[in-house]
Amino acid sequence: MAQREYDKLRLQLPRFCGCDTCRGDVLVYTVNRLSPHYVSTSQGEVLTELRLGSDQEKAKLDVVLLEGFRKVGLAPRCGAKPVQLV
Repeated sequence: MAQREYDKLRLQLPRFCGCDTCRGDVLVYTVNRLSPHYVSTSQGEVLTELRLGSDQEKAKLDVVLLEGFRKVGLAPRCGAKPVQLV
């Protein structure tokens, strides 16, 4: 889910590097700041997807992703020029 949202938001941030290193850094930043959602069955996976698909949960994810974009953009480990994202 975080990867799909990353891809959607990335399109709106053309100045962000987006290389594999920066992409990974944003995703790691994001998943480390969200509550874990563990599932062990197909039914649990479906229920978790429904819950995470709610507007409120999606908004939380987007806020954390955007913060990750901002932080990684200011100090990219890949050597790209730092950028200030809004």
